[in-house]
Amino acid sequence: MVTGERAYLDLCNHILHNGTNKQDRTNTGTYSVFGHQMRFDLAKGFPLLTTKKVPFRLVASELLWFIKGDTNIRYLLQNNNNIWNEWAFEKWVTSDSYHGPDMTDFGNRSQLDIRFHEQYKEQMSIFKERILADDAFAKKFGDLGAVYGKQWRQWKTSQNEVIDQLKEVIENIKYKPDSRRHIVSAWNPEDIPSMALPPCHTLFQFYVAEGKLSCQLYQRSADVFLGVPFNIASYALLTHLIAHECNLQPGEFVHTLGDAHIYTNHINQVKTQLNREIRSFPTLQLNAEKTSIFDFELSDFEILDYNPHPAIKAPIAV
Repeated sequence: MVTGERAYLDLCNHILHNGTNKQDRTNTGTYSVFGHQMRFDLAKGFPLLTTKKVPFRLVASELLWFIKGDTNIRYLLQNNNNIWNEWAFEKWVTSDSYHGPDMTDFGNRSQLDIRFHEQYKEQMSIFKERILADDAFAKKFGDLGAVYGKQWRQWKTSQNEVIDQLKEVIENIKYKPDSRRHIVSAWNPEDIPSMALPPCHTLFQFYVAEGKLSCQLYQRSADVFLGVPFNIASYALLTHLIAHECNLQPGEFVHTLGDAHIYTNHINQVKTQLNREIRSFPTLQLNAEKTSIFDFELSDFEILDYNPHPAIKAPIAV
């Protein structure tokens, strides 16, 4: 079985040669396959791709945002993380409170429309400054609804009780390690309409065997070039953190994909990446003094011996 980074590159190659050309919500277009699985042995290094640089700081700050149960982008902006900005920004520019130039079709504007993109950058800069400085503005426009952090930490039941799924699964791993119910779900049908973006990584399950903790993620929708490298690193980090708290060794990360797709405007970037040589995965070092997953901060993580090829830029489909 092919594992590690080779498994990821093989998926890219498989989609390029066998994917079905499909339209999508963003009107960008994709090449897509349905149903795929990759495996990463976490004992063989931390799976931060080496055929292009993946910014670990962004991966880690987003995961900590989920773990905190936060759904407002202010925390992300405070950590110089801009990966969720577009969804919150769209909420502002389509509201009655916005009085600037028309930004409603910003996701589909050609890069040749220089005037528009200058206006977009200016308005985004204003938006970010106001999120950071204005509590009322941040509360109204920075919140993304009942997205991942809300579902992981504050799933509301029909009886108006709240379930902390993440805390409960950690307790069960500690005291009922052989259970087959170590599951956290982000897919809450009742809350989908209130989310800026319905969860792409929908459900994950942990498995304990021979003193090791493994994690399997089911991802309904997978942006293979931009999103999947982040998802691999994020859930590998989550597995390391929970294994650390539960006095287990990290086992495998198993990544199961539903609709695995490459956007049509990412094709050249994928081909560039496929022509690069795989290098050794780096090592993750955690602050051993921290014993609870809920106490970790960005400064408690260190990536050692990461020597990737340069980053490859590509537009995000919103």
